[in-house]
Amino acid sequence: MCGIVSAISTHRNVVPFLLEGLKRLEYRGYDSAGVAVINGRLNRIRSVGRVADLEISVSQGGLAGGIGIGHTRWATHGVPSERNAHPHVSGGVSVVHNGIIENHEEMRARLLGLGYVFASDTDTEVIAHLVHAKLREGAGLFDAVRRTTAELAGAYAIAVISDSDPAHLIVARNGAPLLLGLGEGENYAASDGAALAAVTRRLIYLEDGDCAEITREGVRVVDRRGDEAQRPVTPSRLTPESVELGSYCHYMQKEIF
Repeated sequence: MCGIVSAISTHRNVVPFLLEGLKRLEYRGYDSAGVAVINGRLNRIRSVGRVADLEISVSQGGLAGGIGIGHTRWATHGVPSERNAHPHVSGGVSVVHNGIIENHEEMRARLLGLGYVFASDTDTEVIAHLVHAKLREGAGLFDAVRRTTAELAGAYAIAVISDSDPAHLIVARNGAPLLLGLGEGENYAASDGAALAAVTRRLIYLEDGDCAEITREGVRVVDRRGDEAQRPVTPSRLTPESVELGSYCHYMQKEIF
């Protein structure tokens, strides 16, 4: 099962948080991982294998930024490889995705007709190109993501950033879990509360059809109809210690005990 973690902050480089969040999602199983951040422009690093391997590549590449997204992938469309690993990009847009887009072949054919070139075998890449196409038509990032999700069939939890709008992180869900985390001068989104246990206990669980606009100062959620939605803040019972490996060799051993 894939994992998503994302953050936007006023005062720190979010890359260490993204990597730590991905490590906390390793129990879900995965074959590749990647992160993308904006620091003047969009930068992305992906790797096959463990998050530890990604961490080495990130360190060597000097990746840093105040807004970013990360992902652990379990291959569905396309073999485990760097080219199929998330995040996927289109122009200055980057997307991570959990779930399966059932009409991706139809979307791919349409996007090929518009001149888009596909660099992966995944269903996810159509999301990046669709968002980019909406931005090119003049939509803002939030509306571009909402208009894109209206065209998707299937299950998805997505997080989107664009170097044309580095002040906003946009997320949406339908049939796949996604939650928000509230911090001080920074806010987060993840597919699992375990990824956020070290930074916040204040969570907002999104409902199917929700789309959220996340800034450094706060969050705004709209429902499937586009109406403002008030989702309650739920205190998390997870502690950092409860989601760490501790003295165990692997997460299966920890679950057994």
